[in-house]
Amino acid sequence: MRKLFYTVGEVAEILGESVSLVRFWSDTFPDFIRPVRNAKGNRLFSDGDVETFRQIHYLVGTGLKLEGVARRLRDDRTAVASELKVLDTLKSIREQLIEVRSSMTSGKR
Repeated sequence: MRKLFYTVGEVAEILGESVSLVRFWSDTFPDFIRPVRNAKGNRLFSDGDVETFRQIHYLVGTGLKLEGVARRLRDDRTAVASELKVLDTLKSIREQLIEVRSSMTSGKR
């Protein structure tokens, strides 16, 4: 079951990044990430925001500077989402293959 909102810490854990980087990206990309604030003033992010963070994380990982990331998100967001989906699928397949190899090697002993 998915959550309605994620805290900064939860988003940081999903991405494997620091909380301060998540806050920085949130401030740097206000056109794409729109957190709501709770009564304490803490940022809460929607599923869409988390997906945008994943896209930013992916694009930064490809070597783009922040201006380039913003341009790609503005101009070709569908392609970025497709690239990320393909990458997730390939990671999943790799994990399954590792499990199969592990089960085959443990059965030989």
